[in-house]
Amino acid sequence: MTERPDILNWRRWNDQITLSGQPTESQLAALQEDGVRVVINLGPHTNKGALENEAGTLDALGVKYVYIPVDFEAPTQANYDSFCAALACEGDALLHVHCIYNARVSAFMYRFAKDGRGGQMDAAFDLMDGIWRPGGVWADFIGKPEDADLPNRFLGYEY
Repeated sequence: MTERPDILNWRRWNDQITLSGQPTESQLAALQEDGVRVVINLGPHTNKGALENEAGTLDALGVKYVYIPVDFEAPTQANYDSFCAALACEGDALLHVHCIYNARVSAFMYRFAKDGRGGQMDAAFDLMDGIWRPGGVWADFIGKPEDADLPNRFLGYEY
């Protein structure tokens, strides 16, 4: 799969999975050309910057779309369970996982690695830390209660 630095906060998780903030329609088409067969979106369609009809765009490209809207103020265990189930059922298909900024996604992937479901925890933390440092409900969500009293901090803004 091609590197896609033109996509907001694009990162490679491994040879099968890439992550990012919200891709444009043309960037989704480029991902499909790279062989991506499944796109998982954790960003609600109501968020600023979300595509008006991402499901339709991907359907026209022949790419499976999995939509798991995660409220940034209240990520849930059910969201995480749905995310893990979506990753598990896709086998060897090339996947791209995104939200609006790659904050939700990087936190989910860190927790995924931390839970022993795949990937290296240190590498997952570094990937997330290259985008943001979760505080509040997100610190609790990823199992870092010592940061729960801190605000969310985004690279380039607060650290």
